[in-house]
Amino acid sequence: QARLVESGGGLVQAGGSLTLSCETSGSVFSSAAMGWYRQAPGLQRELVAHIDLDGSTGYRDSVKGRFTISRDNAKNMVYLQMNNLRPEDTAVYYCNVAGKTYYSGTFYHAYWGQGTPVTVSA
Repeated sequence: QARLVESGGGLVQAGGSLTLSCETSGSVFSSAAMGWYRQAPGLQRELVAHIDLDGSTGYRDSVKGRFTISRDNAKNMVYLQMNNLRPEDTAVYYCNVAGKTYYSGTFYHAYWGQGTPVTVSA
């Protein structure tokens, strides 16, 4: 059964760091490009970073140079290292299948995990 479990969020001061983890199960995730999305209150969910099966990555401009996505295919894990966090990074973060065209906001997933909340205080 396909499953996504995100963890690692929390409360951090501006300039701080967090590492998010996503445990995946199900072949649909192990054979796909994956990404981290976020949704702030009142805003649409957006893709912030993605990683292809070959390890190539992409990032939303607002997080370039601060966030790093990685994956461990053997462990079925996807990670997001977030450095120099800003208050505008406050959101619930989710992982899911992703692709470079998804940064435009054109995506649909029937299933989402519970997400992990990140709060960055000024």
